[in-house]
Amino acid sequence: MRAPDGLGGGGDGGNDVKRWRTIFLSDIHLGTPGCKAEFLLDFLKHNESDKLYLVGDIVDGWRLKRGWYWPQAHNDVVQKVLRKARKGTEVIYVPGNHDEALRDYLDHHLGGIFIAGEATHDTADGKRMLVVHGDAFDGVVRYARWLAFLGDHAYNFALWTNEWFNRARRTFGLPYWSLSAWLKNKVKNAVKYISDFEEAVANEAHRRGFDGVICGHIHKAEIRRIGEALYMNDGDWVESCTALVEDWDGSFKIVDWAHIRKLDMLAAPMGAAR
Repeated sequence: MRAPDGLGGGGDGGNDVKRWRTIFLSDIHLGTPGCKAEFLLDFLKHNESDKLYLVGDIVDGWRLKRGWYWPQAHNDVVQKVLRKARKGTEVIYVPGNHDEALRDYLDHHLGGIFIAGEATHDTADGKRMLVVHGDAFDGVVRYARWLAFLGDHAYNFALWTNEWFNRARRTFGLPYWSLSAWLKNKVKNAVKYISDFEEAVANEAHRRGFDGVICGHIHKAEIRRIGEALYMNDGDWVESCTALVEDWDGSFKIVDWAHIRKLDMLAAPMGAAR
């Protein structure tokens, strides 16, 4: 089956729809002020697929326990995904640590969406990919849960600070700049944490006989080979607004939707203090 030409890979932003073989999304964090739900709705409107993987942290149960935050756009995202499932898209939801409550429903269908602890994805060119959220390979989440919650508060504060900082930059005509992305790339401990995580996930996939792994969790989109395994991370919809897509020949790429659509990362309403 040949995919129709369209927008998803970087078209002109009209009403065209790009059809992929598979789309992978994670770390949407519905229920938080930082979620770019409007941007994700725009992506879902212009991109279709035979199969859609939701690779964890779609709904942020941690944040919702602290206080209810659920604007209409977040509900619209849920409805859009459910509508895709009703219209024939195979939707597989692999819960993460922020939506871990769904792990009580593994191997069940909810609204036409299959809930799985992990999944095996067979690519168009015959590769077997392990699909996991990735929190099982995060030592902080596994062995120091209190520290993970503390880190979550710190991350939300950094997002809040970053938003105000960029609004100030805008008054001087300066472009958007991501503080957390800079920290991830520059701070020694953060770089080591990300590298250790990537290597642990890739090595486990190879040990289990997979050709590679597709995950989320660390909010850093990436496609690269680590040892004998292909490591792919689809990023997030809080800071980067990225998705991982598989084309009809089995090739993969990261779609940077905010860049493609020239979206204003400060356009969403500012949330209350986390």
